[in-house]
Amino acid sequence: MRALVIHGAKDLRIEERDEPAVKAGQVKIRLATGGICGSDLHYYNHGGFGTIRLKEPMVLGHEFSGFVSELGEGVKQIAIGDLVAVSPSRPCYKCCYCNEGLHNQCLNMRFYGSAMPFPHIQGGFQEELVVQAEQCVNASGISSAEAAMAEPFAVVLHAARRAGEILGKRVLITGCGPIGALAVVAARRAGAAEIVVTDITSNALEYAELAGADRTINTGQNKQALEAYYDNKGHFDVLFECSGSPQALAGAIPAIRPRGVIMQLGLSGDMPVPMMQITAKELDLRGSFRFHEEFGLAVKLMQKKLVDLKPLISHTFPIEQAVEAFEVAANRETAMKAHIVFSNQHQTNC
Repeated sequence: MRALVIHGAKDLRIEERDEPAVKAGQVKIRLATGGICGSDLHYYNHGGFGTIRLKEPMVLGHEFSGFVSELGEGVKQIAIGDLVAVSPSRPCYKCCYCNEGLHNQCLNMRFYGSAMPFPHIQGGFQEELVVQAEQCVNASGISSAEAAMAEPFAVVLHAARRAGEILGKRVLITGCGPIGALAVVAARRAGAAEIVVTDITSNALEYAELAGADRTINTGQNKQALEAYYDNKGHFDVLFECSGSPQALAGAIPAIRPRGVIMQLGLSGDMPVPMMQITAKELDLRGSFRFHEEFGLAVKLMQKKLVDLKPLISHTFPIEQAVEAFEVAANRETAMKAHIVFSNQHQTNC
């Protein structure tokens, strides 16, 4: 079978790998569609991010869906031929945090396509993949492309849960890559009364409008535009900071009302925080990391047609054009979410 293996910055190769064997409690998946994530792009463009660096070749990918091709002994909840979204999150279910229900904080987490531990955790961008049955969520009724959106959508659903009540609240979203655009969808579904999105590229803001934003602001063209929301100690109740930019955070905090909530999703390394403003306005600064039970919810919301994530899929490439797919995905002037197709059956259940 073929796999997409990163060896270093700008060194992505299509390599042959042995097909895996299925054990009891496991499922073999014929991969259909994979989404290129920001972390995949960091490995492709820079060989890692922050202190996390590639130390050996690694299969990329943690956003994907596929069709069940083989069942291990004891697996009864899914059937051969089913389209499934596969959660890349594999907590141990035994450590102290798992016992507290904080599975995303598992001490022994094995998350697909991660160079954090060594040996690295190999990713899912391979034509055949064996997973635990409990990682699979039946995605009948939606396309494999939509099913591959479950992982990034689960990220923002977890953040929305961490933010607390959003119903009737005014929401500011800074940074509109895929996570920012999906944050628009999540906030709107949660009942936000007003959603304003900022970014420095017009392409990203066009997708924010497609996702349901009430207003978009290009802060690259107008750095003072947010100042209209600074009066009376701020306008917004909740900030989803999705850029990882210290400038974006510093510019947004004056627009947040006292006792507002800052949800930090953007990950680009450590950055300075205007702590005096946070303290004086009694703001809550909250982190949000990955997800767990929100993965299944992401699939259900799509199946029930309560959200439509298809407009955010900007490009689709066959596996043979994987390098081109990564180059396009990295261009924020043209792309939002780029997908790679691993199987010609990927459109089943559209």
